Amino acid sequence: MKKYILITIILFIFQFTSYGQLNTSLLFNWNDTSLVGSSAYNNTYNEIWGLNINSSEIAIIGSTAGTHFFDVTNPINSLEVAFLAGAYTGTGVIHRDYHDFNGYLYIVCDEGSTSTLQIVDISNLPTSINTVYDSNNLFTKSHNIFIDTATAKLYACASNNAMDVYSLHIPTAPELIYSYSAVGHVHDAYVRNDTAFLNCGNQGLRIMDFSMVNNMGDQPTQLASLTSYPDAGYNHSGWLSDDGTVYAMQDENHGYDMKILDVSDFNNISVIATLNSGVDGQSMAHNGIIKDDLLYVAYYHDGLRIFDISDPSSPVQVNNYDTYAPNNHTSYKGAWGVYPNLNSGNILVSDMQSGLYVLEMTSNSTQTINILSKNHKIYPNPASNVLNIISKQADKIKLFDSFGRKVTERNLNQELVTLNIKNLRSGLYFYELSNNNQTISNGKIIFE
Repeated sequence: MKKYILITIILFIFQFTSYGQLNTSLLFNWNDTSLVGSSAYNNTYNEIWGLNINSSEIAIIGSTAGTHFFDVTNPINSLEVAFLAGAYTGTGVIHRDYHDFNGYLYIVCDEGSTSTLQIVDISNLPTSINTVYDSNNLFTKSHNIFIDTATAKLYACASNNAMDVYSLHIPTAPELIYSYSAVGHVHDAYVRNDTAFLNCGNQGLRIMDFSMVNNMGDQPTQLASLTSYPDAGYNHSGWLSDDGTVYAMQDENHGYDMKILDVSDFNNISVIATLNSGVDGQSMAHNGIIKDDLLYVAYYHDGLRIFDISDPSSPVQVNNYDTYAPNNHTSYKGAWGVYPNLNSGNILVSDMQSGLYVLEMTSNSTQTINILSKNHKIYPNPASNVLNIISKQADKIKLFDSFGRKVTERNLNQELVTLNIKNLRSGLYFYELSNNNQTISNGKIIFE
């Protein structure tokens, strides 16, 4: 009997589309429990990257042990086809990062005195890989890298300097051409045709022209900066739209909204929208990528979140998949990275604790979830006798148990409503807030 109960629970977890997922389904998950987690955040995994190569689709995920290559062309039969150990491994590893160029994958790590830049020939995947460079002659550690493929330049962030620029005219022999130190820190960068959007942590956003940087004597030109904006915190990362007019930006702070910027005029950059996952007042975005009219975000504890930004001034959440089960928004856990550029349209996500996910969008238009209001709050969580709901938007709350059965619902006819839950059993529950029968937020609650 217990076996069938377990099967029911598993099926529910993957099929309960209103709460764990929206318009998105799981095709494959890999998690090697023999790998160790980091001593800092207990994250076994970090960044994700993807390749379309030799009629195959390849997922690349970093771990505390190194870099894992999966053939995900047929997701149900996904298989690890190669592995490259990091020069530095074990519980000290938190970050690895990846970018590919001209048939080579570039790999960095942000921890360890023995870390290296690794360059891997990927032209023979999914059959094999070949490491062609593994050295710290140029640098030992880097937090993030970005390659401007149009100009063959690699940008190594938080490396020897705030950021170092390398020529890749010989892909296997990067050449340092500029060290940028006008700011104290560059956490991440997005670069297109020598125009670099630099995420400078607590120093905000800077946009630089690196077109003249071809040797150590030349200087880049600052085109714009943005240091004052809504929810300005630790400016972590961002991505530019295909037409170059919209920039989506994440500040890595609990409870801070993402920002959509109009960057069509560098003399007049403006925040035209803010957005969030709609899950919790302490939710936090990590990494995002824009593809066509969709913004794909690895949203830490809230998993994958996808927003329609066809009208960038009014983004709408149209897909999600929660990769992190615990209902806890402290520290840094959950979805780290996302890669939406496989030819099949399948989406790759890395979760810090539970590994590689291959996901499929089943729809991006049939249902939407509105963005969480700053005035929306459900507390305490975990809860024991009562649950307090504050919302200026919702007119109803429903609670469901872990089997998807509705256990109670309550009309919200005032801004603060207290719900008596002392007769409900302890365990995991799901809530749904709605307005005129349209879901505006959902999430998880633990009753003690």
